[in-house]
Amino acid sequence: MSLNRNEKEAVIAEVAAQAGKSQTLALAEYRGLTVAQLDQLRKTARAQGVYLHVLKNTLARRAVAGTPFEVAAESMSGPLIYGFSEDAVAAAKVIADFAKGNDKLVIKAGAYAGKALDANGVKSLASIPSKEVLLAQICGLLQSPISGFARVLAAVSEQKGGGAPAATEEAPAA
Repeated sequence: MSLNRNEKEAVIAEVAAQAGKSQTLALAEYRGLTVAQLDQLRKTARAQGVYLHVLKNTLARRAVAGTPFEVAAESMSGPLIYGFSEDAVAAAKVIADFAKGNDKLVIKAGAYAGKALDANGVKSLASIPSKEVLLAQICGLLQSPISGFARVLAAVSEQKGGGAPAATEEAPAA
């Protein structure tokens, strides 16, 4: 069933709004996937905050016109599923992870920061850890010298004092 003009404009507006607040676009060919597999992919995408949609390519090109994702317009041909995400790696990660377990989903292209990505670019973007993991790694790096310094001080204190570290004072009972 084809869409009338108003429905097409609504789809274009919805996708353009999503593209306006996203950092990444990932495109994959879904030919040969069953409905159950597509439902599983969509469920995974929703859990990761990825907007995943099967679109007509002409509508997708119109929706991304004037956005940083316009650079991927040349790759928009064939039966494609479009993944947009606000997180820089989420869309690429969801599609790449699903493609690892299912050879019928073929990564075609993508866009990030106004630059077009080929299939290998999308895969390498997907291999970057998520924002939460990167923040945890930074915290660990920042905490490491401080905790190491504290252990050295405790060892020196034990050697010089010959006893356990001083206990903290307890507050008087009320």
